[in-house]
Amino acid sequence: MLWVINSRGEGDRDRIRKAITEASVGEKPIKAILDAYNPVGSTAHVNFNTSKGDRWQTDARRCHINWVICDGNWEAEFCRVAEAQPRVRAYVKNHNLGLEVPYLYGSTPRKYKPDFIVQVDDGRDDPLNLIVEIKGYRGEDAKDKASTMRNYWIPGVNNLGSYGRWAFAEFRAVFEIQSEFDKVVEAAIAQPQ
Repeated sequence: MLWVINSRGEGDRDRIRKAITEASVGEKPIKAILDAYNPVGSTAHVNFNTSKGDRWQTDARRCHINWVICDGNWEAEFCRVAEAQPRVRAYVKNHNLGLEVPYLYGSTPRKYKPDFIVQVDDGRDDPLNLIVEIKGYRGEDAKDKASTMRNYWIPGVNNLGSYGRWAFAEFRAVFEIQSEFDKVVEAAIAQPQ
């Protein structure tokens, strides 16, 4: 799914844009603009070769793709945490899936590829689709990515109403991934229906 609206936080311009966006919530909801040729991705046809050595062999009950190609030990830790959380129905690393979110870093257009997609059973009829980012060092571009996801992409997809429910979580401390993930899951369960 592709969605296009964002600008990098630059003083007054960013504050004005943010104020307009927040003031119009409910009146003029943000809606995602999907890729016309591939609006819905799937893990059904994932098939690729890689020379990367950092891998996590998945539990087939939680992920039907047999290996997660990890960009570091933190991602492997998240795989362990996701597989241990009883509310996780399924998860997948966003590797060769095509989920990209356009954003601006300054005036440069870029594409953000979130790390994971997790389906969480939060007690409702449809599972919560949680976009997960694992981030150690958090530079300005990482802040822009997270802001785009929280303020634009997630509300935009949710406002379409036809692609399920979505949320975003970012984990920045490897030794706290499990407790932070559990908090995100519990908060989702506690949300009123």
